Amino acid sequence: MRHSPTQLFKHNLSLTTFQHSLLPTPAPKPLLSNNNRRASEQKCLSLLQTCDSLPKLSQIHAYLLKSGLHTNSFVLTKLSSTSSSLRSIDYAFSITFSNNPLLPPSYDAFLFNTFIRGYAHSHNSQSKAISSFSLMLENNIPPNKFTFPFVLKACAGLRDLNLGKQIHGFVSKFGFESDPYVQNTLIHMYASCGDGLEIARKVFDEMPKTEPVCWSAMIGGYVRGGRCNEAVVLFRMMLGAGVRPDEITVVSVLSACADLGALELGKWIGVYVEREGIAKTEPLCNALIDMYAKCGSIEDGANLFRVMPEKSIVSWTTMIDGLAMHGHGGEAIALFEEMKDAGVVPDDVAFVGVLSACSHAGMVEEGCRYFNLMKSEFSIVPKIEHYGCMVDLFGRAGLVERALEFIRDMPVEPNPVIWRTLVCACRVHGEIELGESISKQLIGDEPMHESNYVLLSNVYASMQRWEKKSKIRNLMGERGIRKVPGCSLIELDSQIYEFVAGDKSHPQYKEIFDMVEEMGWELRSAGYVPTTSEVLLDIDEEDKEDTLYRHSEKLAIAFALLNTKPGTPIRIVKNLRGH
Repeated sequence: MRHSPTQLFKHNLSLTTFQHSLLPTPAPKPLLSNNNRRASEQKCLSLLQTCDSLPKLSQIHAYLLKSGLHTNSFVLTKLSSTSSSLRSIDYAFSITFSNNPLLPPSYDAFLFNTFIRGYAHSHNSQSKAISSFSLMLENNIPPNKFTFPFVLKACAGLRDLNLGKQIHGFVSKFGFESDPYVQNTLIHMYASCGDGLEIARKVFDEMPKTEPVCWSAMIGGYVRGGRCNEAVVLFRMMLGAGVRPDEITVVSVLSACADLGALELGKWIGVYVEREGIAKTEPLCNALIDMYAKCGSIEDGANLFRVMPEKSIVSWTTMIDGLAMHGHGGEAIALFEEMKDAGVVPDDVAFVGVLSACSHAGMVEEGCRYFNLMKSEFSIVPKIEHYGCMVDLFGRAGLVERALEFIRDMPVEPNPVIWRTLVCACRVHGEIELGESISKQLIGDEPMHESNYVLLSNVYASMQRWEKKSKIRNLMGERGIRKVPGCSLIELDSQIYEFVAGDKSHPQYKEIFDMVEEMGWELRSAGYVPTTSEVLLDIDEEDKEDTLYRHSEKLAIAFALLNTKPGTPIRIVKNLRGH
């Protein structure tokens, strides 16, 4: 999508409105003459080459002032690069631009690019990258093709779509729209900014697509935006276009496979990696393990984990999470202990994994022990995720009062996820009044979050208070809040099929419904009695049974039975995970 410079300059958010709060008072004039300027420059560059601390950087700064090099663009560029590596780029900025607004004529785009890059790569300073770009324009220093990838990266980090559109306008103004590096970062920026995926696709469609990097940017954008089916489709288009994917592309597609439950496609990608000689780096192996675990093949993940030549903390944590996900609490804990014995120090993410394992396996005392261990032995301050794991641990075990007491004693403010976790435990274990009270409070705190209404609606259904349940559903409609429909996804012949309850959109829907009836008859013949208490509708028992038989999982199973050979494993992925 192209934007004219005029349109961009008229936008409410103007780049020239950025304030340069980093700029200090003017620097003192140099105390020495310029006779040995070249020798001083070489000495300064040599000092910067070996600089490894802030005190040394301060000494070099003093030498700059003394030798009159504080306006030398080449030296300042090296200084800013060194400062960035020492995480003190603000210090270099204050030195470099101390004479603002009358910048020395030697200052050039290369110098500004160094600062913009340093700030763009800092998670907490992307706005300063934009400020540096604004200062560059104000001083009539034209940006080059290396400027915009860094500026666009900062926009992506800020998730600011309007700002990104403005920068796109400057890209057009300065004539860099055809530069492949700029195009790729435009795709990344738009794909990172929420509603910008459609614009990202337009940029992608209009550019040459002979290199994997542009495909990777778009595929990664789809994955981050939760549109994994489109990511897989684009990956197939990439292969069809004869473009060989690189490691980054493969990792993104494996993430999409994990989300979709596309095990066969994920396995095919593993074979493709071997056949094409793509380096099986640690990140790629981690992505494969994660894919296997989330697609229901934890054994394949474990086999790959065991043969990995190099394992980082991420590798261990990914495997622990996979075991926890499959309810193998004991194995997850054993692997955690093995990790420690191997000399790998667990981090806060690893503890989330082991606490989750304890929760899924109902290992309450072990979970409490590990929660205390992270503080006492590893000096890790628990985060909200760890407290959430503990609430889930108590809730799953039916210890609702203990969970509530734990929340009240937390040193941090519990977030809505923790309260929703407790509400689910209340409904499962019969603490209905407490669940109702918390749900009402959640709606008051987050009036536009659909999960809060669904939870309260389900609580009322459990209490058979159908009128109140109906009022909650009506309130959602009045406020324009829609429940995300539950659906089941199943992979067949490397294609993903999606079903919702009562779905008649599939060409085989008549055969599928007939198969569901046959499944129900077989189940009843075997003595199965449906648990209709979990159907939270004010209908009679016969209708509740019918609702259960039309559930999305049963439709997906029926579809698989119709289209696969006997004995074929059936794997189903739900779109609604967690609370």
